[in-house]
This record gives sequence, C-alpha cells and structure tokens, in this order.
Amino acid sequence: MKKILITGATGELGSTVIKTLLKTRKADNISVLTRNEESKIEFEKRGLNAFIGQYSDVESLVKAMENVDTVLLISSGDQGDRMQEHKNVIDTAKKKGVQNIAYTSRSLKDKNTLVNKLMTEHFLTEDYIKESGLKYIIFRNALYMDVLPLFVGKHVFEKGILQSAGNGKVAYVLKAEQAEAIANVLMNENFENQTLNFTGPDAYSFYDVANALTELSGKQVIYKSVEVEPFNKIMLDNGIPEPMVKKIVGFNIDIKNGQEATVTNELQHYLGRKPTNLKEGLKLLFNL
Repeated sequence: MKKILITGATGELGSTVIKTLLKTRKADNISVLTRNEESKIEFEKRGLNAFIGQYSDVESLVKAMENVDTVLLISSGDQGDRMQEHKNVIDTAKKKGVQNIAYTSRSLKDKNTLVNKLMTEHFLTEDYIKESGLKYIIFRNALYMDVLPLFVGKHVFEKGILQSAGNGKVAYVLKAEQAEAIANVLMNENFENQTLNFTGPDAYSFYDVANALTELSGKQVIYKSVEVEPFNKIMLDNGIPEPMVKKIVGFNIDIKNGQEATVTNELQHYLGRKPTNLKEGLKLLFNL
C-alpha cells in the first residue's frame, strides 16, 4: 500500500483528497504538510502523520517525506517564487528516495500561445518533473467552476456579467470533484508517467453562465463582452489593483483564444460518475 504525502493539505483541494483517501486507506499511511500548529494538531487527531512546513523550507520537506513513497505536489500560489518552491519539492523527493510524484497542473490547449504567463509555470514544472527521473502522474485540471462567483462579481444579478472573453468556452469542473478523482487515481493507479486531462464533459461561455443564472434566479442576467483596453480601464477605475487586473485580463484572453475549452472523459472515468454540469454547479455555488 502506498504511503502518500499530501502537500497543501489545508486547502480545499488537499482537504478533499485526504477525505477521499481516508474512506479506504488507513490514516497512518497518509502524511500531510501544513503551515500551522492548529492544523497539525487536527490532522494528528485523525491519525495522520502531520508536519509543519512549506515549499520554501527544504528542511521541513525532508522531514515530511520520511517513509513516503508517493508525493502529491499541489501547485503553489503565485505570491512567492513558485518555480523554486516546486523545484524544492521535486528535488527533495528525489533525494529522499520517493518513487512517485503527482502534480496538479492545468488543462490548457497550447503553452506556446498563453497570455497568462503564470500558467506557463505549470508546464515548466511538468518538464522539471519529467527530467527528474521520478515516476509521475500529471493532473491537468480544468479551471475550477468555483471561481465563477469571483469572475462575475457580487452584483451579478443587478449588473450582469462584464468580461473580455468573447464567446470563449471553459470546461469547468467543481474543485471537490477534481480532488475526489485525484484521490481515486492516487489510491488505485500505478505511476507510469501518465498525463491526465481532468475536464468537464462540456465547455461553456459566459453567455452560457448568464443564461444558467437567469434560469436559476428568475432574474435577467446579461453577459457583455468588451474589448481588452476598455475592460482594463473599467477594472482599474473600480479600484482593482493592477497586478490583479493583469491576471484577470490574461485569463480572459486565454479563454477567448480557446485555451480552456478542451473536453475529455478522463475525469468522469476516475470520478466514477458524470461531473456536475454548469447549471447544477452554479446552483450550489450561488445557493439558488
């Protein structure tokens, strides 16, 4: 039986992976990396091997990988040096004799034409893993449906949706379903250098999102697609910090260019059921 280390254990993705693993795996076969003492205590109460640490702290990674043969590297946030943090995890895994590594990447059509440069770091991480000699499974995850409330804003039912994504589509998936499928793979699959594209069975535009919200709420929600420059100015005028504006614009252009539209049945296969569709997901996310 694999002895697995889950990094990013306190986030929603990591938490759901752990929850799913515990349905069929003994807690003492699961190690977790967390940033704070409170979480460590809670994990230990559940019988898991918990370690305080972070990707930038190599010493903590060394301790967490003791007696571990498989590591799930949940991608780091973009606040620090993400590539170096990922390299620290991969290098430590190799040094400690870990056999297998899994990584939560992103399902994107063409790394060479991406506008959102933060996304290119996923592909750089994939390359580093492949060069490491570790056996790997790369999870190329679709954009989480859970981000839609952030994209459309708090006043979507009064003001509608304003983005610059045109008719571009996204194969959204709920984060919890991504995590559940990842756990199923970790439990049941041998690591044979696979790349799995975990997307929804359908892709949706913001027009589809607006129509679904209209049907669910009974209020007319309209999506207006604007060009990048006016959209950029509107967000800056609304007080959104420039780095965040740049990130949002990058997402929009990539969506418009079809980067997020790839559809596969791989998630459905490992989830064991059809993933939640857009309308059902929005009903959950907006409490409708």
